[in-house]
Amino acid sequence: MSRPGRDDLPDRLYTLTQGRSRSAPGTPFDLVTLVTAESQPVPGMQSEHTAILRLTERPTAVVEIAAGLGLPVSITKVLLSDLLAAGRVSARHPHKATLIDLDILEQVLVGLRNL
Repeated sequence: MSRPGRDDLPDRLYTLTQGRSRSAPGTPFDLVTLVTAESQPVPGMQSEHTAILRLTERPTAVVEIAAGLGLPVSITKVLLSDLLAAGRVSARHPHKATLIDLDILEQVLVGLRNL
């Protein structure tokens, strides 16, 4: 069975990233980083970059972008770092959940049990 991105010829992946195997140092990308397009695709842009800009019209996690492209996450991160350096996308980590008041959770649990 073929797995997208994993069974591609290595030279295709090498060509996509211009020989780079890692994103630029200091880039903020991990699996859950939310990426948002800051511009529209332009003529002559690499097709994967165009696809990323279309996938990220709304905030989208790196792992979802990789799945949408059918590419390994590592390759997707390299492509994203190119777009970030060009100012075509922005990246941020999802907000961490605020601390939840345990008293409220207990009240909810009691209420559920009373149903």
